Amino acid sequence: MSDNRQVFIGTDCGATMSKVGGVWSDGTTVSTKLYQHPTSSEAGSAAVVAGWIEAVGKYLAQNGLVWDQVSGVGLAIPGPYQRYGVLGRSANMPAQFEGWDFYNDYVQALAGKAGRAVPLTVGNDGAFGGVGEAHRVRGSGTGGVVMLAPGSGLGSAYIDARGLPLSGDTLAGMETAHMAVPLHLLGAKPYKCGCGRSWGCAELYTTLAGLPYLLEEKLAGANYSDHPLARSTEAPKKKALALRGLAQAGDALAVELFDFQARAMGYHIANLVLALDPEFVVIGGGLMDPESTTEAFRERYLKIVGDTARPHLWPVQRERLRILPSTLGELSQAIGAALVALYSARS
Repeated sequence: MSDNRQVFIGTDCGATMSKVGGVWSDGTTVSTKLYQHPTSSEAGSAAVVAGWIEAVGKYLAQNGLVWDQVSGVGLAIPGPYQRYGVLGRSANMPAQFEGWDFYNDYVQALAGKAGRAVPLTVGNDGAFGGVGEAHRVRGSGTGGVVMLAPGSGLGSAYIDARGLPLSGDTLAGMETAHMAVPLHLLGAKPYKCGCGRSWGCAELYTTLAGLPYLLEEKLAGANYSDHPLARSTEAPKKKALALRGLAQAGDALAVELFDFQARAMGYHIANLVLALDPEFVVIGGGLMDPESTTEAFRERYLKIVGDTARPHLWPVQRERLRILPSTLGELSQAIGAALVALYSARS
């Protein structure tokens, strides 16, 4: 087997679906076609690991590859962690998964399937997503990259000149979703976050997590008392889920709410740029997905983000900083996990 046929596999464990991606030994992507497989966390940890192995096998078969070519595997999985490879109490996984040694379980399953030891690298899904996007956005450069992915929550990562994520001493580095945003500038209330904090966690003002609160306030005002969502009997979260589609059609309420979230993201980015001094900020998540949002929506969102952030930066940062949409979409975390496996093999 020649070196250029070596492949590094990335597994991205989501709460409901797990995804698989791969890169060759030169870092190029094997395929941009998304492969997903049910995580099946309700069936227990053994079922989750079995699903990962099945998903990798199907991904290899779809791309004309075999297990003998797999030189390393990366696993992106939501934190927090008790220690490397051992899950803490995660908001995205069942409570009984706390203390799960997913690293050793996956190592053993990979060895059983491949018939040999397969090196495994594990880490935070948001951080690994940043690795994938950084590899694309900076090409042969080494500028720092901040990745922010607003979705149901806020994934965050900082990627250094080596292409690796900042993990922190307790593996909780770049957990920026629970940093406070400047509520006085937003004119917003301090909603209580699922993490227990009530100081204005960024996640509540930039993602789906906080949209039910923001929507409820708007519907209670005089401007939108006749809006269809004000008359709807659907649950608050289901109403919030309708907003992205409404915004694409130009609905005034939906546009106003996403404009607010873009401003909140801009302030958040200003704080992160002052702390980390990156060359790039990449915005991912569903808001940047070309299949679910229009080009006009994405351009408006990114413009508001940039216009909000830049006045708070140093002059050289205002000129240098590039705020860009993600290019890998839902594949970013799986591809990033594969790249970290590759980088680990090189080192």
